[in-house]
Amino acid sequence: MTETKVKKTTAISALLEEGRRFDPPIHFTQNANIQDHSLYEEAAKDRERFWAKMAGELDWFEKWQTVLDWNPPHATWFAGGKLNASYNCLDRHIKNGLRNKAAIIWEGEPGDQRTLTYWDLYREVNQFANCLKKLGVKKGDRVAFYMPMIPELAIGLLACARIGAVHTVVFGGFSPDALRDRIQDAKAKVLVTADGGYRRGNLMPLKHDADLALRETPTIEHVIIVKRGDFPLHVKEGRDHWLHRLMQEAESYCEPEPMDAEDMLFILYTSGTTGKPKGIVHTTGGYLTGTYATSKYVFDLKQEDVFWCTADIGWITGHSYFLYGPMLNGATQIMYEGAPDWPDRDRFWELIEKYGVSIFYTAPTAIRAFMKWGAEWPERHDLRSLRLLGSVGEPINPEAWMWYHQHIGREACPIVDTWWQTETGSIMITSLPGVTSLKPGSATVPFPGIEAEILSEEGERIEEGGGYLVVKSPWPSMARGIYGDPERFQQQYWSKYKGVYFTGDGAKRDQDGYFWILGRVDDVINVSGHRISTMEVESALVDHHTVAEAAVIGIHHDLKGQAIAAFVTIKEGSDGNGKLEAVLRDHVAQKIGSIAKPEKIIFSADLPKTRSGKIMRRLLRDIAEGKALGDTTTLADPTVLEKLKRTYEE
Repeated sequence: MTETKVKKTTAISALLEEGRRFDPPIHFTQNANIQDHSLYEEAAKDRERFWAKMAGELDWFEKWQTVLDWNPPHATWFAGGKLNASYNCLDRHIKNGLRNKAAIIWEGEPGDQRTLTYWDLYREVNQFANCLKKLGVKKGDRVAFYMPMIPELAIGLLACARIGAVHTVVFGGFSPDALRDRIQDAKAKVLVTADGGYRRGNLMPLKHDADLALRETPTIEHVIIVKRGDFPLHVKEGRDHWLHRLMQEAESYCEPEPMDAEDMLFILYTSGTTGKPKGIVHTTGGYLTGTYATSKYVFDLKQEDVFWCTADIGWITGHSYFLYGPMLNGATQIMYEGAPDWPDRDRFWELIEKYGVSIFYTAPTAIRAFMKWGAEWPERHDLRSLRLLGSVGEPINPEAWMWYHQHIGREACPIVDTWWQTETGSIMITSLPGVTSLKPGSATVPFPGIEAEILSEEGERIEEGGGYLVVKSPWPSMARGIYGDPERFQQQYWSKYKGVYFTGDGAKRDQDGYFWILGRVDDVINVSGHRISTMEVESALVDHHTVAEAAVIGIHHDLKGQAIAAFVTIKEGSDGNGKLEAVLRDHVAQKIGSIAKPEKIIFSADLPKTRSGKIMRRLLRDIAEGKALGDTTTLADPTVLEKLKRTYEE
């Protein structure tokens, strides 16, 4: 495609074209929960009635009076209804014959294993809930968690939900300062942590780091410690309590607290552009409805499935598609503590083979790492148990999609590429695997009941081409605010277009009405008047057989205003010779047009990523502009930056 084809009417230039298409396998459609477009038609006919039907599949103590009260940006869903998240994840399955079904199959990084049935989970959640009550935790109190991926994390969160306490999870890889800031903002009363955890063979000193944070957290009255191993730690008399000792004295049943549909379920912090973390608030009835419905239909969940979402519970993906959505559906799930490359690069594939995983949901960052390591690792294992693959976290470029399809799915598994955010609570744009024809790199179409649109700067609908991704009508799992900061919530999400949720992402719509996510609007580069998505240039680079991963930023250019700089990681075994830069520049021009040719390509063994796997382009811009580096506390490996800085300056 040449630059002359770029539409001048679009807000963001849409350059990349993708012609490959994959229909659902016939055998998959024949057995799918949804086999036609009836769900879309039902939702389009009456959106509120559709969501009420989804909510009605949960167990309510009291039925709601009204489905929706909408006063932008404030939504009230299922007003007057009362329910409990823990009850819906556990009690109702116990009553419906799933008592002895495996709920969580857990494996620690060192190889230790544990399986909890729904009855096991139910019993431990009840006891944990009584432990919290004994320490004075009441409905509405905030409880912070700073934990490895072990079953006690899920148990503790469901225990909070059982008594109406609000949980807030801080990812176990975060620094003491990050933990302190989040505890202070939430005014948490209790912290639940562990003596330690394992990551890539190293010990994570969680209790030690928690103690550093607790020096400046006056609201914390008690600390509960889970014994993960034999980690050295300090126990403060009167404040610190070992969970196993509390559990020995706890009653075996705790009455679930009836919660109003709009009662707060959890606060989850996501990084803000100002550096101050944003506490995204999710409430009970609407959030459960959204995660239940999307888990059921997007993942085509069956009672015999073994579901594995690889996300840590410290992120929204772990909340929605490990803790709540699949459990509301009575699923069996894998929970893994460690890294995908420990002790070797086939750990994920080993676990899929070992436990017969049928649905696998992971991030494009991980998929690109698998590509970089090579197909020989998955080829060592029998992955025939897989029937459905999923992608989450950021746009997946077409070549990563194809690698996933060929080497993990054996060209037999549909891929659900899902777009959503911490703020949306549940999946918003996705295929339905028994219905939708797939295009590599496209999240396809909005989930039934979701009114996503692409708008111009002036707020006009873009029929075909690139613009700003918005959601025009309310949905049940939408965030209810930023904790303690309603003005920021209004300004950030609801001020660009009146009564419309602005996602902060760019997207394009193709001639078939499919959505293609272009990444954050902040990452759009203005080259000679063309607003080019970094994601499209990155996709073009990764399309080359030598490239495993790429990150693109804008740099100052005297003539063009901005030019494109690309940080590129090549696949292991590929030859990164001096000619490769020119080859890659020409490859980008061939794929999407000469306007998108990188001015500069920097080769790097790795890229700066958060612990959730997202590339921190902000820090790459700091390097390119010679600025002092911004906040690096969320980086998985801070040493990557110094190496990159030296390479760039050379």
